[in-house]
Amino acid sequence: MDTAFLKKHEDKRIRKGHLWIFSNEIFRIEGLPQNGSLIKIHDADNRFLGTGFYNKNSLIAIRFISNSEIEDLKDLFYKRILDAYNLRKKIYPSRESFRMVFAESDFLPGLIIDKYNDSFVLQINSFGMQNNIHLIIEILESHFKAKNIFSLNDFYLRKLEGLPEDNQVYLGQLGTEIIDDGSAMYKVDFSKSQKTGFYFDQSDNRFFIERLVFDKTVADVFCNSGGFGLHAIKANAKSVDFIDSSEREIENVKLNCSLNSIVGKTNFYVDDAFDFMEKSYVAQKKYDVVMIDPPAFAKNKKSLITAKKGYEKLNRLALSIINEGGFLVSSSCSHHIKKEDFLETISQAAMKTGKSLQLIHFSGASLDHPKLLAMDETEYLKFTVFKVNNC
Repeated sequence: MDTAFLKKHEDKRIRKGHLWIFSNEIFRIEGLPQNGSLIKIHDADNRFLGTGFYNKNSLIAIRFISNSEIEDLKDLFYKRILDAYNLRKKIYPSRESFRMVFAESDFLPGLIIDKYNDSFVLQINSFGMQNNIHLIIEILESHFKAKNIFSLNDFYLRKLEGLPEDNQVYLGQLGTEIIDDGSAMYKVDFSKSQKTGFYFDQSDNRFFIERLVFDKTVADVFCNSGGFGLHAIKANAKSVDFIDSSEREIENVKLNCSLNSIVGKTNFYVDDAFDFMEKSYVAQKKYDVVMIDPPAFAKNKKSLITAKKGYEKLNRLALSIINEGGFLVSSSCSHHIKKEDFLETISQAAMKTGKSLQLIHFSGASLDHPKLLAMDETEYLKFTVFKVNNC
């Protein structure tokens, strides 16, 4: 097996548990490793550190996968996938749909597996995992009785890795599933849905908002499949307005309302979130609870300044249509926006609207998205709940 030798002191982060080795941290490579092949890793003093997947085209040149040499890669994959699955079943014993493998957080770098009953949706973001996808398919089919296996990849991440921007059906077909998050049911149409079909990362947070909404008027902005709003209705909100710029998503929310036998108490708007809240402010239409869950505004560090301005404006608009004593529920899924930066944008928004905020809850992604302490890259979602007061 080929060997990579790190520069002096570049092993410290890896010894702490970080799983990425960047191209500028490598002193030399012994051999001619191919993209996606396994490579041994040594420090500057020739001490063995472990084994990883190599990719000469990526800034992340090696994705660390084991602190020992690997004799049977399929066996390693099976043990780690099974361990990840068992963790989810311990956390969610009655559910059959969740994020089953969360890449680096489950020590399977570059591999995401979302389980929807007997359908398994993959995101493959590393050359090593792509080269060995047949092993993963075999494991899902033989040990987890998969009926459908297909990929719905993040093309932005695959482009960074030098992988083709495509999706594959490995088993069965790209159909639909009806899933249950423990309270609400959703129909997921994989041929039309965003990401892998459903945002599992907000599952636990949807249950939290049930504490706030009894007999309240609620706006679910960027509603997507309607998860927050559905939970609000089930918790006896007075009314819920669902807002999304995608007509297809609004139709999906209507279907999910029907699936949950929800009749009345709902309004649906196909509209840009910023425009909707601006028009609501002009019309003096206010809500007791406004929930905003936008897509990532910062894909990379270069877009940070623009992203912060976007989050500040979004939260300012939301605050302007919340009744005195109401609640702002605000999320950010941008990894590059850190907790302190996100809270600062909301603080600025509060100042500009003359509001005083009490932070009553802060959390991240749901429990099926574990985090590695040594890798802040595995922590991305910020979920906040504020009580809104007039100054």
